[in-house]
Amino acid sequence: MKINRHLISISKTAKYVTAGILDEKTESVWFLLHGYGQLAEEFIKKFELLFNERNFTIVPEALNRFYLKSFSGKVGATWMTTEDRQNEINDYVNYLEKIYSEEIPQALNSKIKVNLLGFSQGTHTAARWILNSGYKFNNLILWGGSLQKNDELIEKLEILKKLDLYLVIGKQDQFIDEKSIETEKNRLGKLGLNYNLILFDGKHEIEENALSELIDLIQNN
Repeated sequence: MKINRHLISISKTAKYVTAGILDEKTESVWFLLHGYGQLAEEFIKKFELLFNERNFTIVPEALNRFYLKSFSGKVGATWMTTEDRQNEINDYVNYLEKIYSEEIPQALNSKIKVNLLGFSQGTHTAARWILNSGYKFNNLILWGGSLQKNDELIEKLEILKKLDLYLVIGKQDQFIDEKSIETEKNRLGKLGLNYNLILFDGKHEIEENALSELIDLIQNN
């Protein structure tokens, strides 16, 4: 007997957290995309340097949650897996677009910088969102990760060339060694992408001094 595969679109309740108030005093909106196994309410606490009237911070939580160990206890979230990959990407792009449209009034959009930071697994999520978004972004920050290697990136390269790109990497990052950093720098050079590189003393983590340096660079750019 033949087994048939079906897809169905449903509505889903998603969670995101914010810090600050978006008003005429706001200079920057920060979208922060967490890494594998993290949750929004924990992730936002790593960015207290952004908690002032100049910034409005938005942290979406990935749509797929799971127990980090065994069948109970601490819960984490993931943006996607390899199973039904493209539909999961489409779902989170639509979700992130919805948050943008709900949170950023069109009247303020032209007056503020919109910064998108992805950490770890969130780096690929951030890049895919920008490549498929209908909205404005000024800065893309890839922290502890890199741009994906696929045809979509090549096809939509001009989108990235209009942004300011930042790479933030810990010198002791257990997932990224010096050779990987050099390989990525060479790849970005061949793609014709300009970027700012921040290397800090630390591991695969959001580190306060590196975050402070990043904020200063973006504010003064």
